[in-house]
Amino acid sequence: MADRTTIVVQSGDMDKLYSSLIIANGSLAMGMEVSMFFTFWGLERLKKGGLEKGPLSRMHFLGLGKWMVRRRMAKANVASLERLFRDYKELGGKIIACDMTMDIMGIKREDLREDLIDECGGVGAYIADARESAITLFI
Repeated sequence: MADRTTIVVQSGDMDKLYSSLIIANGSLAMGMEVSMFFTFWGLERLKKGGLEKGPLSRMHFLGLGKWMVRRRMAKANVASLERLFRDYKELGGKIIACDMTMDIMGIKREDLREDLIDECGGVGAYIADARESAITLFI
């Protein structure tokens, strides 16, 4: 088993995406290899202009909850999602976009941010990484 973390990012909720990226960046900082497999609503966040569109998983309150959380995060100097993604890529993290989800949801490769996506692949791409991972998560 390799020193690797593999994360399935199924949720597009802002707080869950933050959690995924914080764990992924922490793993990279500790010298691990990391791959993130984005599917369904998680994949929606990788669309051009889609990163900041996700709601909170709880207490969304028609956007007010998200606004309040963002204010608290800014006050605590928490990095933005954009910054966390940039750090992740600079540290060597890999992102796989689920091609089956792309077909189901009508998402084309050109709809996705090319600066983030390393490859489009199916469950086999995820399994190949996960079977060699010390840590696997579904978020």
